[in-house]
Amino acid sequence: MSEGKKLRAGLIGLGAMGRNHARILSGLDGVELVGIVDPAGDTTGTLRAPVVPELGELLALGLDYAVVACPTALHEQVGLDLAANGVCALIEKPLAQSVESAVRLVEAFESRGLVAGVGHIERYNPALQNLRTRLEAGELGEVYQVVTRRQGPFPHRIADVGVVMDLATHDIDLTSWVTGQDYTSVSARTVSRSGRLHEDMVAVVGQLADGTMVNHLVNWLSPLKERSTVITGDRGCFVADTLTADLTFYANGAIDTEWEALRAFRGVAEGDMVRYAIPKREPLLVEHERFRDAVEGKQSDIVTLRQGLRTVQVAAATLESASAGVTVSIAPSGAAPEPALP
Repeated sequence: MSEGKKLRAGLIGLGAMGRNHARILSGLDGVELVGIVDPAGDTTGTLRAPVVPELGELLALGLDYAVVACPTALHEQVGLDLAANGVCALIEKPLAQSVESAVRLVEAFESRGLVAGVGHIERYNPALQNLRTRLEAGELGEVYQVVTRRQGPFPHRIADVGVVMDLATHDIDLTSWVTGQDYTSVSARTVSRSGRLHEDMVAVVGQLADGTMVNHLVNWLSPLKERSTVITGDRGCFVADTLTADLTFYANGAIDTEWEALRAFRGVAEGDMVRYAIPKREPLLVEHERFRDAVEGKQSDIVTLRQGLRTVQVAAATLESASAGVTVSIAPSGAAPEPALP
């Protein structure tokens, strides 16, 4: 891109998330939103960019990159069409409905040398970004456990995937990213109580490559909206509330004792509690800035398609575990997961 020239961006999908993408793209420095694809058109009449019914019409406008925010079932075909036309893409999470589809998307963009990423927005949450920095600095010491809770009412906009692919992929990605560790196994149970085709509740116990225990509780069945990540280690625990972007540290207040009988016990006690004051920029805006920079050829921290593929693999292993009632081992290097004895 020449100096001073804006990137030409397109958007596919005007659902709840798509409209947020349109809002950000409309005011993003260095970017011009030139067109949007949605068969229903602009139902609000508030969009400044033209809305067309077919992807071909959007491609004809000339794009540097596109944001894919259509239903997950359409990600593969839309992504392959964009790659075939030399268009970079930011694809909403999950990358695809299946591991096989995700692999085809990775190969399509990589083989053409195109910049492509996945919209795992939690990576740009201020609380989690601050938490990751503190973990990397060793402030928690050895990490023992990661526990996430993500629950709330049923989102009627979701029809093509269940709670594992739609919501649990947030927790899978953020856990691996924050700790810097891959999943090696998962054991899960699911239920469906809302009368829909897919599961609407999942409980997961997993293990990371360094032995850290992981627990995820995710559902669409609660009137309570909760987004919590708790990481416990030998110096205490961090609690990140990603709804409010607050990060709190609870220190382990254990002190040395002169009582001989208790010296062998490595216990914990309540210590100081600190809530950190951190800048709170909108995660979606930061995600778009990072992707814009990557398209411009600048060094930028985006969620790569291969990272998105890995998350789909762990989610697929979670569904396999719940279906078969076994623990599923997850092989490294993108290999397909395989069941292990419970």
